[in-house]
Amino acid sequence: MSRLRIFADDAPDTPLLVTQDGDEIARELAKIGAGFERWRASRPVEPGASQEEVIAAYKADIDRLVAERGFNSVDVISIAPDNPNKDALRSKFLDEHFHQEDEVRFFVAGSGLFTLHVGDKVYEIECVKDDLISVPDGTTHWFDMGPEPYFVAIRFFQKPDGWVGHFTGSDIARKFPRYERA
Repeated sequence: MSRLRIFADDAPDTPLLVTQDGDEIARELAKIGAGFERWRASRPVEPGASQEEVIAAYKADIDRLVAERGFNSVDVISIAPDNPNKDALRSKFLDEHFHQEDEVRFFVAGSGLFTLHVGDKVYEIECVKDDLISVPDGTTHWFDMGPEPYFVAIRFFQKPDGWVGHFTGSDIARKFPRYERA
C-alpha cells in the first residue's frame, strides 16, 4: 500500500505525518509542487508483458500526461531481484540529487521509495502498483529500490539529457532509513 511519511530533516526517527490515504498523499505532495495519482490499466497486464503491451494498457493516461506536460518520450523499465547489477543500480540514486526536468514514474508492478527533501522537511513516499509520482525539476531527492528490487515502471522524459542526476554532496540520505519491502 502507498505510504507517505513526512519528517523534519533533522529528526529521521520521528515522523510528523504518516498516511496511506491516496487523496491525502496527493494533497500533501501538491503543497510542495509534487504530484501523486493512481491509474488503472484499461486491460490486464501480464507478468513479462512487452513495453508495447504495458504502454497500450495505460495509453489514455499516458497520452493525457504527454499532452499536459510536453513529454517527448516514454519507456518501460523493469528491475527484478535476480538482476546481476541490482546493487549498482540501487546505489546509483541513493544519495541526494536533482534533475533538470521533472522525474515522473508510474509503477505498473512492484514498488520503490522516493524521498524528497524540500526546505526543512523530508517527504518519504512508498510507491506501489498503480501509483504515479511526479518530482518537480530541481527538487532534491533520492530513490531506493531496496536490496531485492522489484518493479516495472513507465518513465516520462522531456529531453535526453534532462534526467542526469546532479548530486548535492549532502549526507542527508544516509540519515534516513533505507527501503525494506514488508
